[in-house]
Amino acid sequence: MHRSHLTGPFARNIAAYGASEVAAKLSRIFVVMAVARSLGAEEIGIAAAAMAASDILKSLTENGVGQRLIAARDSDLAALCRTALRIFWVWALGLFVVQLGIGATLTWLSGDPMLLLLVAVLAGEFLFMPAGLVQAALAMRAGKLKQTAAIAGVQVVGANALTVVLVLIWPSPLALVVPKLLSAPIWLIAMRRLHPWSPDSCIAPSPVRPFMTFGAPVLGVEMVKAMRLHADKLLVGALLGPEALGLYFMAFNAGLGLANSFSFAFASVLFPHLVTSESRMNALRQAFALGIGVIAPVVVLQSLAAPFYVPILFGSEWAHLSEIVSILCLAAIPGIVWTTAAGWLRAEARPGTEFRATVIMALALLGSTIVMAPHGLVAIATGYLVTAAITQLTLSLPALAAAFVQRSQEV
Repeated sequence: MHRSHLTGPFARNIAAYGASEVAAKLSRIFVVMAVARSLGAEEIGIAAAAMAASDILKSLTENGVGQRLIAARDSDLAALCRTALRIFWVWALGLFVVQLGIGATLTWLSGDPMLLLLVAVLAGEFLFMPAGLVQAALAMRAGKLKQTAAIAGVQVVGANALTVVLVLIWPSPLALVVPKLLSAPIWLIAMRRLHPWSPDSCIAPSPVRPFMTFGAPVLGVEMVKAMRLHADKLLVGALLGPEALGLYFMAFNAGLGLANSFSFAFASVLFPHLVTSESRMNALRQAFALGIGVIAPVVVLQSLAAPFYVPILFGSEWAHLSEIVSILCLAAIPGIVWTTAAGWLRAEARPGTEFRATVIMALALLGSTIVMAPHGLVAIATGYLVTAAITQLTLSLPALAAAFVQRSQEV
């Protein structure tokens, strides 16, 4: 790998976001450690169901509006920001109401009022987000990726630290979700200070249509992506019960949850890197080489180490989860390849293609979960890995091949 791949701005931004994500996921491991020693698998499963439903809905905040601001021309930016702020507020308040409705539905289906309370607490995050989302997009546009990474990391680590304390002194599913709401103001205050902005009343808002044209496929992608990442937990809970879901939740967080921290960092930095680079082809090649050459080996090492760290972290009674953790870790590697392809498609204004591919992946993974569920959690994890590898690698090839062929023709 060329030295510039390891020392350039993209690599430094990856390192910043990677450090933030790893810190967040490692602090999450402390949460899982505390949970393993304080709550039963069934209680963990109830909280996991609420968080999975909330995470799927929260994905709808990734509606392409922020990315539209990042990629906007300077002359259009002020007007676009005014419209973006309105969209963020309307959207977040709508999601708040929808999530309350989901909580009521889950409670009606399960007969457990705790689910409504858990989902309602998580919905409170939507009330803090709109006032800082324009500032977050402008900060990323300005290249302040290290700072935005630090803010996100501090918020998550702070929430996880508070969760550990609460779980130990107040063993309850609520202890897993209350810190998420309490940490939301940290992100809001820090983001507004990082990149101060206020709407200019002298400039008319831009039409909503440019946001709709770009954002609709992006919104679909993020929604389906969230279902791909979290809907399997809902299926495990529905098919095998809350206790099995609790075990799967623990294994997922110790395995793919930690391994995916690198992929999430990669995705956060990739789009701004591609759209602001002088040569998008070179930027893509650099990103792909860095992802495969650096991130993939780290994920393999984590998978190999799972039989050693799982019993140490969670206790000997959870040692049987090591095999599931090892398998789920490896699913992050095809995810890195697909993240590269998806970033390229979005930078090339082809989110519709990304959406169709993401739908195929999500349906395949959910189908695998349903087929493998009768055979146990190891079978579910194996099916997840095999399905993710086949779909993500196959669907990445056309986008990456076209990009690299175009590059070779230019040379």
